[in-house]
Amino acid sequence: MTDFAVPVNTVGMPAVARVLSIAGTDPTGGAGIQADLKSIAANGGYGMAVVTALVAQNTQGVRSVHTPPVAFLREQLQAVSDDVQIDAVKIGMLGDRDVIGVVSAWLERVRPPVVVLDPVMVATSGDRLLSTEAEHALRDLLPQAGLVTPNVPELAVLSGAGEAGDFDEVVRQALEVSQRWGVRVLAKGGHLAGEVVSDALVDAHGPVAVQRLDSVRITTKATHGTGCSLSSAVATWQAATGEWFTSIERSKRWLTESLRHGEALAVGRGHGPVSHFAGLWARGGLETGFTGEWWARIASLRRATGADPFLAGLADGSLDRSAFTAYLAQDAQYLDGYATVLFRLAQLAGEPDERAFWSAAAAACLTAESALHRTWLDGHVAELDPVTGDYLAHLDQAVAAGYEQGVAAVLPCYWMYAEVGVRLAPAAAGNPYREWIDTYAAPLFVQSAEQARVITDRVAARASLVVREQMGQAFERSAHLEREFFAASLRVGLPA
Repeated sequence: MTDFAVPVNTVGMPAVARVLSIAGTDPTGGAGIQADLKSIAANGGYGMAVVTALVAQNTQGVRSVHTPPVAFLREQLQAVSDDVQIDAVKIGMLGDRDVIGVVSAWLERVRPPVVVLDPVMVATSGDRLLSTEAEHALRDLLPQAGLVTPNVPELAVLSGAGEAGDFDEVVRQALEVSQRWGVRVLAKGGHLAGEVVSDALVDAHGPVAVQRLDSVRITTKATHGTGCSLSSAVATWQAATGEWFTSIERSKRWLTESLRHGEALAVGRGHGPVSHFAGLWARGGLETGFTGEWWARIASLRRATGADPFLAGLADGSLDRSAFTAYLAQDAQYLDGYATVLFRLAQLAGEPDERAFWSAAAAACLTAESALHRTWLDGHVAELDPVTGDYLAHLDQAVAAGYEQGVAAVLPCYWMYAEVGVRLAPAAAGNPYREWIDTYAAPLFVQSAEQARVITDRVAARASLVVREQMGQAFERSAHLEREFFAASLRVGLPA
């Protein structure tokens, strides 16, 4: 069972993980080495590849397989390891006993610090892909891996049992494999039915035998290469974190997001690939977090908000003053209610730093931000617009449902305003609405928005799967109401 020490560069910081994939090809790019390289890059590593087989396949199935001479496989492996320090290895398709033997001998010689084995043994059709001799050779390879990632049919082959019908049986088989071969097993429940997908890190020889991780099932046809992608991501994160469960949790979070956006790629007529870089394209960064996933979900809504005529007029200074005053009149009432919700969150918070943050945030609503409104409104009070009323009612309902939903519901106001403020700030010179822009582009407000996001991620990590989904729904509802709040400003008049 391979263990790990985190590599460092010359200045003492963790180095970019150099991850080698040993696997077959997929000319459509969704599985095999092509998927491995994308997954490694999407999760922050540098990908390398040694080809075990050339596979003629697409999203509808495998047509043929060509296995190069094992002598050439041996040369590829030696060429990489003679020159490059390898931080992690992901092993995929190994077509026969001779191929497995070459890889095993190379692992014994090089001893890479992280080895993740995705045992490609059973086709989607249910057909066995390896001969009996090759299956035995693959089992003998297990002790050289730090983690093995079989799906339900493959786990059944490794354990010598029938295919599991529920997750308890999956874990039982994984424990048997872990005990017998001294390897950690990522027990995957993706083949089982149900709205929740359960996975578990199983280590019969570790301090904790079973660590379970649940996620929401994404209903999609874009599932081609999910096993390849997940195992490569885990290898990459393990080289960075040194913690198997943390690496699996981060990889699963990334894969869930990639599954959610896979169909948008429109690749192939069968089961298409996941969108490996969906998060990177949406956010320009690796860290998803729970809030990052929610933020990616509202990408189109954020684009629509940024193009709203109210904000467009605000950006170039052409917005009619009465429309801006009408907006501020509603926003003043919103901020009173928002401050009350923040005070309620402070009362519900269990962590001292969270309590202090929400208390300070509530006070800021009633001082710094409200001062801007008083300057412009000059004592005018408007009737509550239906959109403002709906937004405040949503916040009240969210915090009444619990601290978790409450923090998720207040986050879009922070995050979307900070995004707008930072976007408009560079061109704010001479703008009659510069004071408003500067308020939300100010470093203190941007930092507060980031702290609210960090707290929400922390709360989501502590929450159950059901509550976490409710948090995401509360976040998305608030984001939609923010969009409507801006749009309403051009149709709401200030009372005479």
